[in-house]
Amino acid sequence: MSKYFLHGKLTAKEGQAQNLTSILFEASKMVSTAKGCKFYFISRDKNDENSVWVTEIWDSKEDHDNSLKTEAVRELISRAIPIIEGQPQKGQELEVLGGKGI
Repeated sequence: MSKYFLHGKLTAKEGQAQNLTSILFEASKMVSTAKGCKFYFISRDKNDENSVWVTEIWDSKEDHDNSLKTEAVRELISRAIPIIEGQPQKGQELEVLGGKGI
């Protein structure tokens, strides 16, 4: 059982973390019905109020990549880019082999 796992950090510009989190929650609702999306989790770093982490599990990388092509998701990305500090940190791409909840 192989799944596609992506774990990445986004750093909001000062004072924009709540706005970024809101956008990510909208994304979570959108991808909840996307083909292959098993898990989309948003968290904040307790030691850095501007850092937001997104953890995703998909049936395949192809399913994840296809979700980024939808007009609604692309619109959310365009709203998030101006409030992100610098370039988003490249997410860790891992292959899920199994465990509780999978």
